[in-house]
Amino acid sequence: MRTSLLLVRLSVLICFFTLFSLQSNSQSISSSNGKFELGLGIGPMFFLGDLGGSAGVGKTFVKDLDFPLTKLNKGIYINYYPAEWLGFRVAGNMGYVEGDDAEAPAKGGPEEDRKYRNLHFRSKINEAYAALELYPTVFFERYDGLLGKLRPYVIGGAGIYHFNPQAKDVDGKWVDLAPLKLEGQGFAEYPDSKPYKLTQMNVLAGFGFKYYLKENMYIGFEILHRKLFTDYVDDVSNDYYIDPIAFDNNLTAAQAAQARRLYYRGTYTFPATRPYQEFAERGDPKENDAYFSSILRFGWRIGSSDGRLKQLKCPVFY
Repeated sequence: MRTSLLLVRLSVLICFFTLFSLQSNSQSISSSNGKFELGLGIGPMFFLGDLGGSAGVGKTFVKDLDFPLTKLNKGIYINYYPAEWLGFRVAGNMGYVEGDDAEAPAKGGPEEDRKYRNLHFRSKINEAYAALELYPTVFFERYDGLLGKLRPYVIGGAGIYHFNPQAKDVDGKWVDLAPLKLEGQGFAEYPDSKPYKLTQMNVLAGFGFKYYLKENMYIGFEILHRKLFTDYVDDVSNDYYIDPIAFDNNLTAAQAAQARRLYYRGTYTFPATRPYQEFAERGDPKENDAYFSSILRFGWRIGSSDGRLKQLKCPVFY
């Protein structure tokens, strides 16, 4: 009897100190109380640049999208939540962007110039970024736990991405455009046309929401826009065509021949043999390119506070 009573007192004491220790150190516990989250995302990635577009003068954002050229973006991410209203995200994405003047509608307006220009491109996008998430509605929630909750959020951050614009040559093969310097980038004849880097930084901003199907699982939707610092994702920027003689002066014979085929693919009728600036514009250098994605997200919280507490029940004695 004395031994049984001693065991009971010892068990209660151990349970008390365990709960007290857990309470006082809960802020330092990470994976065991669901502060980490792992997720996947998939959805369309949209390009906003010089090529293609809708009817009329080129517009910004969704008014100038080429929906038939939309490609899927896939990503993976991990989040850390020091508090339920604040999250830190690290993510990686892979996608494609594409533009084609042939997709512009023929309605007799300014879009006809883009159809005559007849340029196209594609590029793979590899991206990594870090971002901050804010969940303002957490402060108005009426019950603990995550099951059944809808949480809208805003997100902002910065990242790096790699692109590589390509165009299809006459033989049907896709050709890397950056080495051909189709706008005279780095040529002495065109000192204002600078070479561009294929790996650059971007700034991200967006919004979304999550709906928790379980305490540790949710489905969500997000729109994430990227501000870029280059106008060459589609390899088109300058508002003039260079003199093709510059290709012969600066490239190998094989590259110069390929550049001549790809720098001008239009169907204009010119009063001269070359499409100089006074007869046509190649691009619009006033605005940089951009892209954005709409993503269906699936995520899982790693660990659970409920599961942790269930494992800390005090022993029962008969």
